[in-house]
Amino acid sequence: MMANGGITQREYWNGEVGARWARNQRRIDAVFAPLTAALFAEARPRVDSALLDIGCGAGDCAIVAARQLGGRGRVVAADLSVPLLAVARERAEIEALAGAPIDFIEADAQTHDFGSAVFEHAISRFGVMFFEDSGIAFANIRKALVPGGRLTFLCWRRMEENPWISVPRRLVLPLVLEPEATPADAPGPFRFAESETIGAVLAQAGFLDITVEAVDRPLTLARSADGTSRDAAEAAADFAIELGPVSRLLRDQPDSVRATARRLVAEDFADRALSGAVTLDAGCWLVSARR
Repeated sequence: MMANGGITQREYWNGEVGARWARNQRRIDAVFAPLTAALFAEARPRVDSALLDIGCGAGDCAIVAARQLGGRGRVVAADLSVPLLAVARERAEIEALAGAPIDFIEADAQTHDFGSAVFEHAISRFGVMFFEDSGIAFANIRKALVPGGRLTFLCWRRMEENPWISVPRRLVLPLVLEPEATPADAPGPFRFAESETIGAVLAQAGFLDITVEAVDRPLTLARSADGTSRDAAEAAADFAIELGPVSRLLRDQPDSVRATARRLVAEDFADRALSGAVTLDAGCWLVSARR
């Protein structure tokens, strides 16, 4: 599975990007908290059941699931990134003591053999858009579910429906070469931006009772400790430049370009700050299907 720059997803998430995300996992989870809540409000995993977390990252959703499943449940959490998995295992030892045990595994959910009819539920928070062949990947995930087992995941809608991405991107684009357009069916954050694509791929993989619901949530990119707009804007710009999708545009740029990008984004965010917080909207699809 290719990321930007012609490298594979495994290489991308085991390199500098994965290490940076691992260092900042608490910030990332805090920003995405409203979306995580929406995911679990729909998923409602059954107590004492077995659950598969796809693209688990630093373990936030796996830990939430473990708490909800209880001590007799079981969580298997899969990701390609060794740095993120290391953080996930460390967190789980501290944060999920009263919940289900979590088995974090380095695995590509497209090809890994999870077994047949093992899990009552599979979930993912933005981890299903990067498969080289989505049909094969979802068929593999379906095979791991028991008959009647459920799949619940979040994926991004179109960029225009995600100001938390499109606003800083619009400011950064004049500083860099316009990136090549990504084919609609290529792996990437907006692989399932159109609801029809999701339904078709899941149906092809054999899923039933497919529902695709639009979910909109405000994301607080940063909040200042003293309530000042400037500090909140600087922190939010840092998040956008270092951890958001805009970071890919600046990945190979010189420090001078990165500094200019950060300044422009911070200035824009300062005008948007309210009560010491910078908040922009996010638009997702909340998808549910059944084996």
